[in-house]
Amino acid sequence: MAKEFSLTPQALRFYEEKGLLSPQRAGTARVFDYRDRARLILILKFRRLGFSLEEIREYLSHYRPDTPNPEQYRDGLNKIRRRIEALERMRVEVDEALKDLREMENDARRRLADCEQREAAGDGEG
Repeated sequence: MAKEFSLTPQALRFYEEKGLLSPQRAGTARVFDYRDRARLILILKFRRLGFSLEEIREYLSHYRPDTPNPEQYRDGLNKIRRRIEALERMRVEVDEALKDLREMENDARRRLADCEQREAAGDGEG
């Protein structure tokens, strides 16, 4: 399963230690079933979207494979809303930082052009 998802065996063991995966055992080997695969897909998707391991664990604790669980969906919606809000705040901060950096870049370009003009005119020597 590690190879299928481009993970290391250590990553799978880490998710197991954190209680996110519970593979069966065949001797010392871990045996992952369809449930583990589905959970890993969710784990990786949530991680990619920036959810913490604790948030993922809470969400998965409500999961019942054969029975829709309203608590799972309520919890998921709350987590999704919070993540959207956090990302929107980040986007505002990133946009502001980009604006400031572009202003700094333009100012630096103007100053450099002024220096190069003075240098070319011979004012910079001396």
